[in-house]
Amino acid sequence: MEILGIDVGGSGIKAAPVNIDTGEMTAERFRLDTPEGAKPADVAKTVAAMVEKFQWKGSVGVGFPAAVRHGMVMTAANIDKSWIGVNAEELFEKTARCNFHVANDADVAGFAELAFGAAKGEKGVVLMLTLGTGVGTAIFVNGVLVPNTELGHIEIRGKDAELRAADSARERKGWTFKEWAVRLDEYIGRMEDLFWPDLIVVGGGVSKNADKFFPYLHPRARMVQAQLLNQAGIVGAAAYARSFL
Repeated sequence: MEILGIDVGGSGIKAAPVNIDTGEMTAERFRLDTPEGAKPADVAKTVAAMVEKFQWKGSVGVGFPAAVRHGMVMTAANIDKSWIGVNAEELFEKTARCNFHVANDADVAGFAELAFGAAKGEKGVVLMLTLGTGVGTAIFVNGVLVPNTELGHIEIRGKDAELRAADSARERKGWTFKEWAVRLDEYIGRMEDLFWPDLIVVGGGVSKNADKFFPYLHPRARMVQAQLLNQAGIVGAAAYARSFL
């Protein structure tokens, strides 16, 4: 069975149908630029264009860059503030005429790794970190998601943690991977103090360079590189939608 997975990002919106038994995309990924300002009506039109591209009639899963509670957008860090209070599922369904299931983007990346990637078959507490513009987090307990954790925003040394631990901080400050890893290591240590994960999965764009910073990290839990990389958003969105079938 296939589900259309859509990954809504700050710069691009990507989609592909996914075989939910294997986690493989069954067609070439299609990408459109995120509309300038990322306002609800404009994003909905782009999502509808994705549905039209694949002539889709079935279920659609969407990874969205916000806290999402029962389809309702609760935050707006990298999208227009007018999204707050909008039911994204209802908006997309009205515009694209399909059945939508929308969740936080880090949460769906975690679904991808749990279903098909580095955390497949894992029990206990799994912490997913997505390191990019910010720090996204997802926590699973025996395969069950604790949604919208937003733990990139805890306070460390009087600042929002992602201002020091995100990959964008490394680029902004001109830190080497070793220098950045000191900050990231402190953040991971705080996560372990609070949640005691059994497994930590590190994803996001910088995870492809795991060999450059993993040696400088000292987690108590087992820590692994995410496997799905830039496919995680699409595959995870489809995996999330599967849970509603």
